[in-house]
Amino acid sequence: MALRQTMNLSQNLVITPQLQQAIKLLQMSRLELESQVRNELEENPILEEAEVLREEDFQRTKEAEAQTNDSSETKVETSSSESVQDPQKQDEFEWESYLETQHKAPREASHGNEEIMNYENIISSTQTLHDHLYWQVKMTGFADHEEKAADAIISHIDDDGYLKVPLAQISEEEKMEIEDLEDALSLIHEFDPPGVGARDLKECLLIQAKILEEDTNDLVLLINNHLKDLEKKNYEAIARSLNRSMEEVIDICKIIYAMEPKPGRSYSGNDVQYVTPDVYVYKVGDDYIVSLNEDGLPKLKISNYYRNMLKGGANPSGDKKATEYIQEKLKSAVWLIKSIHQRQRTIFKVTDSIVKHQKEFFEKGAGHLKPMVLRDIANDIGMHESTVSRVTTAKYVHTPQGIYELKYFFNSGISSSQGGEDLASESVKLKLKELVSKEDPKKPLSDQKLVDLLEKEGIEIARRTVAKYRDVLKILPSSQRKKYF
Repeated sequence: MALRQTMNLSQNLVITPQLQQAIKLLQMSRLELESQVRNELEENPILEEAEVLREEDFQRTKEAEAQTNDSSETKVETSSSESVQDPQKQDEFEWESYLETQHKAPREASHGNEEIMNYENIISSTQTLHDHLYWQVKMTGFADHEEKAADAIISHIDDDGYLKVPLAQISEEEKMEIEDLEDALSLIHEFDPPGVGARDLKECLLIQAKILEEDTNDLVLLINNHLKDLEKKNYEAIARSLNRSMEEVIDICKIIYAMEPKPGRSYSGNDVQYVTPDVYVYKVGDDYIVSLNEDGLPKLKISNYYRNMLKGGANPSGDKKATEYIQEKLKSAVWLIKSIHQRQRTIFKVTDSIVKHQKEFFEKGAGHLKPMVLRDIANDIGMHESTVSRVTTAKYVHTPQGIYELKYFFNSGISSSQGGEDLASESVKLKLKELVSKEDPKKPLSDQKLVDLLEKEGIEIARRTVAKYRDVLKILPSSQRKKYF
C-alpha cells in the first residue's frame, strides 16, 4: 500500500466583524443608518457628534486609525515634557457655548399680560373610528350592560370598520352573554358611518341599503345573490335573473357603486410617508452633477479627551482594563466612521455611473429609460454586482424628473421590431398605461389589441407579458374596465 502526499491551494474569504459591519451599513436605508449611528453615539464614549467637521477632525480620525493598527504591538507612552491642553476644560468650554446658543430662555411676549402658547394647544389629534364609535355609545343612552357589550364589540372592529372576530369568541373572552352582544351589534349597525360593524361586504352593503328611503327590494336581491356578477360587470345575467331591463339594473348598480365598501376609511390614518433622498442630481449647463445628501446624518468625530488619554498616557487610575476598554471602543469608532465614509462614496459612485448610463432619462423622462442590469454598473465602477445591489436597495435619488429608488433604473430589455436599441421594460409599462388611459371606456382594449398597438410602435411583446404588466400596473382586464354608464 503506497502513501501519497498531495498539497492543495485554495482561497477562503474570511469575513471579519468589521467587514460585516461595513456590509450591514451599506445595505441600510437612510433611516436605519441614522438610528444605528444614534445608538453608537449612546454606547461608545469615543464617538462625538460635531455640527461641522473640520480638518482637525479628519486628522484626528487618521491618527486614531494609525494608532489602532499597531495598538497590539505598541504600548501607551507617557511623556511629561509634552504639554497638552486640558481636554476637560475644552469640553467644558464647548458645552457652555452650546448651552448659550442652543438653550436660550424663551423670549418674553410682546405684551406683558399675554400667555405663552402651550404646545399642546396648537396640536390637534385626528379622531379615530373607535373614538367616534365610543362617543356614540356614550351619547345614545345605553344601559350599563348594553354599553359594556357595545364597548367589547367596538374594541374588535378593525380600521376598515369590519367585525372580523366571531361573537362567540368575544362572548368567551369577555364573559358575556352572546344574546347581549347580538343586541349591541344590531344597535351599532345603526351608527355612523353606515355599514360599520358588518362582518363581510354583503352585510355592509345590506346595512347601507336599509337606510335608503326608496324601494330597495331589487337592491337587496342583487346584493344577496349577484355580487359575483356585479364584480364581473355581468349586467346581462343580473337582468335575466331579476327580470328587469338593462337600464333598471344599471340604475340599481349605480346605487351600490355609491356605497362605501370600507366604512372606516374616512377615519383611518392617512399619514404621509416622506422620502428623504440619499443623493441629489442637478443639471448644470449640459452636465449633471451628483451631490450626496448629508443633512440629518450625524457627523462623527473622535473624542479629543479619550484620544489624548491614550496618546499621552493620561489614564488617571492607571487601570489596564480601562485602557483596553478605551482602545477597543476607539477601534470600533474608527471602523464605524470609515464604513460610513465608504458607504457614502459607494452610493456616489453608483449614482454617478447610473447618470452616465441613463442620461436620456434625466433629459426626457421615464419614457426614455434604457435597459440596464447590475453588471453594467458593476463593470463601470469596478465593484461586484452584489455590492451594487446592496447600494441600490432602499436608497433614493432626487432628479429633475422626480424622486426614484436607485433600483428603478435597472430594467430588462425588450427587443424592438424596428431594429433600434432595446427598450426598457419600464418604458413599455408607461406606453401600456398611456394606451389604456386613452381607450374608449365603453370599448376597452383587450390584451391582444394592446399587443397589436404596441407592435405598430415597434415593440414586440407577447400577450402574456402584456397581462403580466397589466397586473403590475393594477389595470383590470378589459371585461372589468368596460363602463356602461
